[in-house]
Amino acid sequence: MGIRKLAVQTDSATAISLIQEDPSSHPHRMLVKSIRRSLSLEWEVTIDHVFREGNFVADFLASRGHALPVGLHVVDVPDPILGYWLYYDTIGVQTPRSIIN
Repeated sequence: MGIRKLAVQTDSATAISLIQEDPSSHPHRMLVKSIRRSLSLEWEVTIDHVFREGNFVADFLASRGHALPVGLHVVDVPDPILGYWLYYDTIGVQTPRSIIN
């Protein structure tokens, strides 16, 4: 697709840790190694942790992804509601986060 710069945001601090560390004993180590190989290609990729409440688009896509079979899914025509979520993300709308001690 010709992408040279990519920003990845995830609400999974565990996933970021796995990608940054040696996943040799993790059950999904082959997937993590594949991701690490992709990151080493000739492009600039940043991976950042964001809370789910701070990224409506990621939250929406993650929720939809649970209903899909495992594998790569390319979205050629995004769901129209993504326009609303993208707008909310752009203007900085956030939802409260409950923290239970």
